[in-house]
Amino acid sequence: MDNKPKILTTTVGSYPAPDWFIAYPSEQTRLDATRVVFDIQRQAGIDLPTDGELYRFDVNHPETNGMIEYFLRSLSGLRTEISRTEWDAYFRLQGTGFRKRPPAVVTDEIGEGFMNLFADCTASGEVAGGPFKFTVTSPYMLSRLVLDNHYHDHEALAMAFAKVLARQVERLPCACVQLDEANLLIENLSDAPLAAKAINLVLDSVACQRAVHLCFGNYGGQSVREGDWSMLIDFLNLLHTDHLVLEMAHRPSEELQALKSIHPRIKLGIGVVDIKINHVERPEEIARRIETAEKILGSGRVGWVHPDCGFWMLKRPVVDAKIAALVKGRDLYLGRTP
Repeated sequence: MDNKPKILTTTVGSYPAPDWFIAYPSEQTRLDATRVVFDIQRQAGIDLPTDGELYRFDVNHPETNGMIEYFLRSLSGLRTEISRTEWDAYFRLQGTGFRKRPPAVVTDEIGEGFMNLFADCTASGEVAGGPFKFTVTSPYMLSRLVLDNHYHDHEALAMAFAKVLARQVERLPCACVQLDEANLLIENLSDAPLAAKAINLVLDSVACQRAVHLCFGNYGGQSVREGDWSMLIDFLNLLHTDHLVLEMAHRPSEELQALKSIHPRIKLGIGVVDIKINHVERPEEIARRIETAEKILGSGRVGWVHPDCGFWMLKRPVVDAKIAALVKGRDLYLGRTP
């Protein structure tokens, strides 16, 4: 990343699993598919690519790309077999109605079980071809999407997840670790200090660049959370992150005004590619979105541009075209030539 431009490009995480990987899933085909995902991004010119999150691909949970199930099924103290009584109790919880089924029940102290993010990250690094970003689901999000039959205290539950993940992210062999949080309920704004406390415990264990991705949900291509960015500024300013990765292309441009209140120590990453639609943005559209963001936020505040969220729900030709447009639009805005 020598001679890097003043605004860098990255992807958020997921990439649609290639058909041949889905048909013949194995350790070798997963590594081959991960190599392809990295190569597509590098050939397009993405500055900091992701591994497509294929390390946690689960054909039984395509609607969330393993974002929840991958983490919960590997930890100890949780059970993924759900009774009818537990099913009913789960869907009485606030903020779980968008899911098709409960992911897990907490039955004992949460431990690392057989989770090994170091091994997963190392495997991705072997085929990355350069610096890359590795993504991890936020402990607060995990705590909000389980049925707790053990702690009976949300702070204790969230911090239990955070302690396990903090150990997992130590010395990961990547250039950046990104925590993903898509479950901050606007009606639960009082949870902001707890969410920040849990997330920061994990971030403080990261030895490389730290990023936090936030969005208003992407479940089957649908937003599942209400509200706007102005309601979350205090929370964002509590985070021990180097930069934010924010959904903006699918949001009203007026919401950029609220981001002016984010502390200058935090670089802003602005979503300029809408992943909830099939339309492939032209480079000129991308450039205009970056220009609008810089006019409102000021020169130097936008450090990154990227898609709003992961790409898992779109078809590969659409995704590849959007990735190429992202880089071309950034270059057009900066006046860079290939």
